[in-house]
Amino acid sequence: MALCLENHLVRCSALDGAPVLHINAAMSTVALPVRQTMLKSLWEHFKVLYQDISPKYPTLAAEHALTQEEETYSKSTKLTYRHAVISTIASIKRRPSPDNINHPSVGTEGQIAKREEDRKKLQALKITVEQLEPYALTQDEMKQWGYIVDIPAGPGGDRPSEEGSIMKCERCNQQFKVKRREEADETTDEEPCTRGHHVFYESNPEDLHKRHAFSHTRPPTSEADDTALDIIALDCEMIYSTGGMRVARVSVVDSMGKEIFDEIIRMDDGVEVIDFNTRFSGITEENYSQAVLQLAAIRKSLDAYINSNTLIIGHALDNDLKTLRMIHHRCVDTAIIFPHRAGAPYRRALRDLAVIEFQRRVKEHLGKVIQTGGGTVGHSSVEDSVATLDLVRWRILNGPKPRPKPAPIPEDDILSI
Repeated sequence: MALCLENHLVRCSALDGAPVLHINAAMSTVALPVRQTMLKSLWEHFKVLYQDISPKYPTLAAEHALTQEEETYSKSTKLTYRHAVISTIASIKRRPSPDNINHPSVGTEGQIAKREEDRKKLQALKITVEQLEPYALTQDEMKQWGYIVDIPAGPGGDRPSEEGSIMKCERCNQQFKVKRREEADETTDEEPCTRGHHVFYESNPEDLHKRHAFSHTRPPTSEADDTALDIIALDCEMIYSTGGMRVARVSVVDSMGKEIFDEIIRMDDGVEVIDFNTRFSGITEENYSQAVLQLAAIRKSLDAYINSNTLIIGHALDNDLKTLRMIHHRCVDTAIIFPHRAGAPYRRALRDLAVIEFQRRVKEHLGKVIQTGGGTVGHSSVEDSVATLDLVRWRILNGPKPRPKPAPIPEDDILSI
């Protein structure tokens, strides 16, 4: 016998690689030769189904054939077993051929059904404020994770652009003269960047405030006429400009994952694009050219859905709020709910949280893939908003539950300490 290795052992025949059953014949109600024949047939059809991904995952067909045979056997009798396998094979033949490991066609019938069941549970869960409240960050936690919780010092917005100034390139660490995209394309008097245009990035709150002023989300009005939602999920896409990294798209979905806002944002007056960063942002020159509203107008539009009481869900949400120049204290961050193994300040990528780790045969959290491009280039902020919402839904359904937040100390007690 040969052993085919991925992350665990799969027993295969030495001649053709077909998996082999290793079970006690006395424990099987169906004759082992019959089961072995059916197993080989399942394997052959999984091989055809997985032909495009088998070079990267050579034992996947064998693994799934073994699991599928066991699934089918466990639900059958001696009389129905053969017909059940034939019916399963017919179902496998009807599946579209997957082009990646995370395609919906990958898996046994039971695994696919379980994914669909989990998806429906997630979509059916309407999150309440009471369920979400324990996951909201305290202001101390927000400060620890780099959130800006107070408006930085200074007038704000007094230096929107650094065009013509000398800055340090984030990509290659060279000093360069900040130029808009059209002029940067024609640059011949300086060393070119090894990774595209020379661009700069700022994280200091005072520097960000100079480019475009921070402001608090609006206070709630009377309940009768306030249109703000209790819960939303939000994500932004950013591009590089003469004013540093700036927001170019913002997307918002409600607590059921329905898209309620999605807009491309035009740069502020005097701020020019250096690099659309399309590979990551998904923003192209063509769709940016259709942008009408600048950030100040976008923020006013968001007031229809967000007030200071709204619970905002996001992944590494501090980055989105910084680029929106938004100060908000009611935040739920999936990068913190699902921490990196190395601890703070490390964070796990949203895509990693939402992927099925087939090689380990472990479904992590959502069992779906995002940020892979597909037919488009770059991320989708709508898709990412839904993914963060679904991650929170998953955590609420599956736990563990968050530790209770310590009750705030009454002001009179603080004064007496």
